[in-house]
Amino acid sequence: MSVPIRPADGSVGPVGDEALDTVDAVVLAPPISQRRLILRRFLRNRLALFGIVVLVAMFLAAFLLPYVIPYGYEELDAFALNSPPTTTHWFGTNQIGQDVLAQTLRGLQKSLIIGILVALISTVVAGVVGAMAGYFGGWADRGLMWIADVMLVVPSFLIIAISSPYFRGKSFMILVVLLAAFSWMITSRIVRALTRSLREREFIRAAKYMGAAPGTIIGKHILPSMASILIVDVTLNVGIAIIGEASLSYFGFGVQRPDVSLGTLIADGTSSALTYPWLFGFCCGALVLIVLAANFVGDGLRDAFDPTSTRGQARG
Repeated sequence: MSVPIRPADGSVGPVGDEALDTVDAVVLAPPISQRRLILRRFLRNRLALFGIVVLVAMFLAAFLLPYVIPYGYEELDAFALNSPPTTTHWFGTNQIGQDVLAQTLRGLQKSLIIGILVALISTVVAGVVGAMAGYFGGWADRGLMWIADVMLVVPSFLIIAISSPYFRGKSFMILVVLLAAFSWMITSRIVRALTRSLREREFIRAAKYMGAAPGTIIGKHILPSMASILIVDVTLNVGIAIIGEASLSYFGFGVQRPDVSLGTLIADGTSSALTYPWLFGFCCGALVLIVLAANFVGDGLRDAFDPTSTRGQARG
């Protein structure tokens, strides 16, 4: 039953039906859903919003601007060799007359695609392996975690460098698979620990009693329960994967010519960084900006999903 409430300062508030309507509105106000609360925390994080804007802008620029600019990334301008930025070549040209803007956009395309694919594949593998190890336990747990431990101590950079001559001139998807193969182990251990605690919950036991298969329980109950962790992991892994690809390409073990990535462009422009700074500065700036933006978004998602986070509480 709703009753009128007099303010503590003794002032006269609404009376009669007006007071009852006011109290009813307060009592019957619907609670804020978890999704809206997470979204509110995320939107209050200015760095995360900045990261979202930068990522969207760079993605659109990488895939739309090549249709606007007059030069392709493989085209040559024999009358503009090592030309500084002009109205014709906005980022200048390199030693053989290739447009630096077109090359940077092509490298950005390749780095974005590789980073997103590696992040998605490694997170899916980590989720499946960790959930299976935590759910089944026993020999499955020991075997899968033994594989994860072995992969952790294997020098991934050296393995990919040794393997690079065998996929030279082939699809860059081989590089994606190799990078993803060395990126899932730590997350799988986190998922395993969470799964071991979830498998004793009532809703998991109820699913077992109803005859649900282990694959159904893992796919429909366990993994969705830790979706927030996996989403954050994907976002943070994008930046890590782009750095890994750029490092390999810088030393000639990643994306191979005639194709380009940000790593190959940085390698080509390093020797001319002081004399022709546009050859190095634009591609290097694009790499730094995209990695920072991905990390800002990942940090913002982590703070929004985790109510115990100190930064999340400060912004929430």
